[in-house]
Amino acid sequence: RVGNAEIPNHKRLQISLQYIHGIGRSRAHQILVDLSVQNKLTKDLTGVELNALKEEVSKHFTLFGGIQKRCVSGDVQKLIDSGCYRGIRHVDMLPCRGQRTKTNARTRKGEQVTFAEVNSVIARWNF
Repeated sequence: RVGNAEIPNHKRLQISLQYIHGIGRSRAHQILVDLSVQNKLTKDLTGVELNALKEEVSKHFTLFGGIQKRCVSGDVQKLIDSGCYRGIRHVDMLPCRGQRTKTNARTRKGEQVTFAEVNSVIARWNF
């Protein structure tokens, strides 16, 4: 376990570090450069290298894993509680950063429902 996350043993170290939430390609590469460790399989690490890796990750990245997820969800909750525009957009599950929603935003809005499908559902309710 490194950074409160299980990293896979059968993958190279640079890829394994990316399993920690908050560490991507560039940060994983930077960690390896700082430690001057080769990009070998995780299971081939010695105990000294593994301890140095844990210290490096915890020293430079205070917010990663579950802690970062809690901080982000707390920030979103503050926006929702304040009732600002971005908070309302989060509640309505719409984009918050000015993207168009007439034709796009299918990820946030969900699958498209045609007008004919809506009318058929209403007709069933009215008997």
